[in-house]
Amino acid sequence: QIKRKPPAPEQDARTILLRDLVEATRRSTEASREFETVLCQFPRGPRNPDAAQRIENVSSELSIARKEMMRAHNRLNDYLSRGIVPDDLKRSG
Repeated sequence: QIKRKPPAPEQDARTILLRDLVEATRRSTEASREFETVLCQFPRGPRNPDAAQRIENVSSELSIARKEMMRAHNRLNDYLSRGIVPDDLKRSG
């Protein structure tokens, strides 16, 4: 989870949430490409332990990136549809 300072006055929650979604989507797309690249490097059939570990690692990275993207999407959707500002974006004081 990203820890951040409250937004500067010129930034609003919508802008930050949209930027977070774009960044999370970029990371997910990058992880997906890496996953496909790794899968194409190894022929079908029995794999050696190194190949299996590499595939497991990129699969895990892809899963995390997709979860982060969905979290960013849900945060933006909650804000746009219900006006819910995430706690980490609320200004103190």
